Amino acid sequence: MDAVAEEMRLRRPVGGIGTPRREADVPEFVQGITDGRATGQPILIKIANGNTDGSKYAAFYDTPRPGHADLPALLKFPDHDLSGSGQFSGRLTAAIVAAGAVAKQIIAEKGVSVDAFTRSVGEVADGSVRTAAEARGSRAFATRACTQRLDDAMRDHIERVGASRDSVGGTVECIVSGLPIGFGGIWFEALDAELAHAMFGIPACKGVEFGDGFELAAMRGSQSNDAYRMDGGRIVTASNHMGGIVGGMCDGAPVVLRVAFKPTPSIGVEQRTINLRTGTDDTVTVEGRHDPCIVPRAVAVVEAMAALTVADQIARGFRWDWIL
Repeated sequence: MDAVAEEMRLRRPVGGIGTPRREADVPEFVQGITDGRATGQPILIKIANGNTDGSKYAAFYDTPRPGHADLPALLKFPDHDLSGSGQFSGRLTAAIVAAGAVAKQIIAEKGVSVDAFTRSVGEVADGSVRTAAEARGSRAFATRACTQRLDDAMRDHIERVGASRDSVGGTVECIVSGLPIGFGGIWFEALDAELAHAMFGIPACKGVEFGDGFELAAMRGSQSNDAYRMDGGRIVTASNHMGGIVGGMCDGAPVVLRVAFKPTPSIGVEQRTINLRTGTDDTVTVEGRHDPCIVPRAVAVVEAMAALTVADQIARGFRWDWIL
């Protein structure tokens, strides 16, 4: 339970760079846990909303917010409730993080760990290759950067953007360590396919890449291929351009992926929209309590999604016994 509480802490907003909204976010394990151990039944976790204000959303039924799901949701679901953005809200990631904290404990028994950090916020980017240990060290910083210098720069950038009533996006890098060669599947069950599927399920995710990602398109095969070699009787790779996955399966290197998050669409800057009631052009300004940048809080969510995906593939028997 202490491990679950720590993961929930990492998702909470930090003053100055996060929303002023405060939620206790204490997971209640309704079933599936007895005396701190899983019973084998489905685990049901409930997290209450306490600090809510639905009045801020009334105007968006007429003037949907650009960048949000308001417009397609209202047209597709006539009875859609916009309060708190409903099922499209980032608030739902609280449950993902709680479940991911359980999944992390499952995969840890197999020697697998998941560690993520903030790779970039707006124009501030970390250009260094980072290890899992460095990613784990990001937990000491509010922005989830890997160093104090980057944390200061990212915090300053977020605060300046927030002061202008605008928002900024960024990227999260995630490292999965300890997976054996051959772990994963093919086609629709490929490890990278299922990881990408999970990451795109996070609200505000707009891109996923593995290893060198889109930079691979400018390389030659002689540059991008990760050569194999022996190290103390173990097969390892000399580089990791592929992000640890080829053919949907692990190749012995750590799995490395990056997730791109759009700027928070709820901003105080006046934006152009339409009025669904009058059928005319209109404008909208979003008031309320919103993060000027969701990236620091999204790091915990990315870790949780990765842990859930790996735990699910382990449960489905994806060649865990094949360890080289």
